[in-house]
Amino acid sequence: MMHRVVGLLTLVALISCGGPKESNQDTEVKEEKALIHSFARPSEAKVKHLNLIASVDFENRVLNAKAHYDIETSDDAQKIVFDTRNLSIAKVFVDSTETKDWWIGPKVEFLGQALEITITPQAKRVSIEYVTTDGAEALQWLNPQQTAGKVQPFLFTQSQAILARTWIPCQDSPGIRYTYEATITVPSGLMALMSASNPTEIDSSGVYHFEMNQPIPSYLMALAVGDLVFQSVGANTGVYAEPSMIEATAFEFEDMQKMLESAESIYGKYAWDQYDVLLLPPSFPFGGMENPRLTFATPTILAGDKSLTALVAHELAHSWSGNLVTNRTWDDFWLNEGFTVYFERRIMEDVYGKEYADMLTLLGRQDLDKELKALADSPDDTHLKLDLEGRDPDDGMSDIAYEKGYFFLRTMEENVGRGKFDQFLNEHFSDNAFQTIITEEFLTHLKEDLLLNDEAKYKELKIDEWVYGPGLPDNCIEVSSTLFEQVNAQVGDFLAEDGKAAAIDTANWTTHQWLHFLRQLPANIGIVKMKDLDNRFSLTKTGNSEIAAEWFLRSIENSYSLADDAIEEFLIRVGRRKFLMPIYTALAEADLTKERATAIYAQARPNYHSVSSNSIDELLDYKGDGHTSK
Repeated sequence: MMHRVVGLLTLVALISCGGPKESNQDTEVKEEKALIHSFARPSEAKVKHLNLIASVDFENRVLNAKAHYDIETSDDAQKIVFDTRNLSIAKVFVDSTETKDWWIGPKVEFLGQALEITITPQAKRVSIEYVTTDGAEALQWLNPQQTAGKVQPFLFTQSQAILARTWIPCQDSPGIRYTYEATITVPSGLMALMSASNPTEIDSSGVYHFEMNQPIPSYLMALAVGDLVFQSVGANTGVYAEPSMIEATAFEFEDMQKMLESAESIYGKYAWDQYDVLLLPPSFPFGGMENPRLTFATPTILAGDKSLTALVAHELAHSWSGNLVTNRTWDDFWLNEGFTVYFERRIMEDVYGKEYADMLTLLGRQDLDKELKALADSPDDTHLKLDLEGRDPDDGMSDIAYEKGYFFLRTMEENVGRGKFDQFLNEHFSDNAFQTIITEEFLTHLKEDLLLNDEAKYKELKIDEWVYGPGLPDNCIEVSSTLFEQVNAQVGDFLAEDGKAAAIDTANWTTHQWLHFLRQLPANIGIVKMKDLDNRFSLTKTGNSEIAAEWFLRSIENSYSLADDAIEEFLIRVGRRKFLMPIYTALAEADLTKERATAIYAQARPNYHSVSSNSIDELLDYKGDGHTSK
């Protein structure tokens, strides 16, 4: 307990003073290592604060904006470099004076174009007037029919990993952090929200002001505009949603305050003041996005029984692992996600019990095993530490970072003891608050402060094999669940020749038990068994998106045509990539011509964010005319 208190007090002190001091040389070395996916040269000139002034034009689907950056320069600075991608740059100012001495570099795949601006070492501010274009892949503009209310349009952003540059010229590296303020003008009757301090009521003027006083990287820049209302669910927690969705959202997320207090009891004070969740329309491509102060969440987690709220615990945990201590490069993405999955399950264990957390862990292991199998031909992509130079960082956002990262940390915990490991992670978060880190720095910290430079112990734990090697080392911990064992018994009974769905006892089953049950069904279970299950449990009509997605995979594998219409409706309505990719993959494999998958996709694609559509375009070889290239 004493160590936990010390860690908490240290974190509070760091938050109040902006973090531990570093020499300029140390900072420059760290920042230059962050530039795998950025044109920026922060050792010469870097941004420190952004004042964004923008108006949202729904009719033309553009942002008209001016970005004022306070900058810090070296003694010999000659230019400052920003990342842009498909932005229309109109004017540039240096210290309030317009300059013509700027240019746009050649296009580079994934990265876009460098915006280089001539400056002197005395320059203090750079301003850029610009307009977004149809190529702003971070932005999704929704017409009223794509919302719950069907009356007002909606806009949301998704900046991770390197899409912030498509709506703001910025130094778009996770290793470069800055504070920001913004003034956003929207049509009257709509609310604007950002990853910053937020309003709780619609302002009739349509003008909203925001402040983010803690430094963040560009991938955490976020904006949403729509017909929204707010409801508090705790002392410093609340939810935003469209009016027709707010009651269900508040019910589903009513344990958020408990989760926040649980997180603080484990790894120290929450550093971002307020924690809210915004429920987005179904086209949002992810389960959630950990924008500081305002998690963006998919409506597919509204199950009506709070059974999918581990996602909220996950995004909350990012307030420490990712937002507070950030991976400096996308090669080190596991430092964000592996830590966050570990912390998420600690929160869920504290709030809902160990058996609940163990079910989440076993489902995660199933996902990891499936991912390892899929990546069998590219073993380097199963390393925790990646090499993504020349590749889209989205390539590294797989279950390897999430689940292999989790099992590595969980294995460390099991070997050194939870108390000692918690002390170590408290120090990790406090020592690196509002800073960035790479894998090698973390491993040095682990070796010195957790293992006390015990080289034999380091080798015994196979740490380098975990981080730099393929697959799972043989010292990975094993987890069991009595609840899943009970499910296994019922699977066996049902699969027997005389087994019937009517004999399956699902009383008090959670979503996790249903997922485990469906995942244990063989691909050749057959139409008779599928129909028996469907008649008994109405799985084709379930409103639980996780269960529906798993059932649809079994339906495709078994050519269960009674689910065909529901599958099509689901794919057209839901934009979450986690569900879309497996289902479209299964459809494509079931029909080698990809005709059915492509026909559905042609209808559904306008509803998807670019994050989802780019992945499915590649999967189906989609060329935009309703056909594939093969």
